[in-house]
Amino acid sequence: MSTGRASASSEAERLGLALALLLAAMPALADTARYRCEAVYLPARSTWVRSVEIDHDERRIRTLRIDGVSVYSFAINGTGIRTALDNERIVFDSASAQWQSDFRGLAQGQGRCTRDAYP
Repeated sequence: MSTGRASASSEAERLGLALALLLAAMPALADTARYRCEAVYLPARSTWVRSVEIDHDERRIRTLRIDGVSVYSFAINGTGIRTALDNERIVFDSASAQWQSDFRGLAQGQGRCTRDAYP
C-alpha cells in the first residue's frame, strides 16, 4: 500500500537527475587567452602595443577583443583569426604569435606577440 510519499532514495535519485540536467544545460565555462603584441607600423616606423583577448570554451571562440574593444565579427582559418576594427584590417595568428594589420593601404603593421601569463 502506498502512502503517497516518495521514499528517501527515490527523492535523492530525482534530485540527482535534476542536478545532472541543470549542469548539462549550463554553458561551458569560458577561458580567456590574452596576448600583448608590439607592432611596428610603416611608413611612420612607430611601434604600438596592442592587446588581443580571446574568450573561448572547448568548442569555439566566444568573444574577440582588440585593445579592449569587442569586434563585431571575425573569421577563423586554422590558427589565424581575421577581423577588422575601425579602418584597420587585422590578422592574428596564435600559433606563430604574429600580428599583421593594414589601414586601407595607408599604413601596415607587423609584429610579434607574447601570451600573458596571468589568468
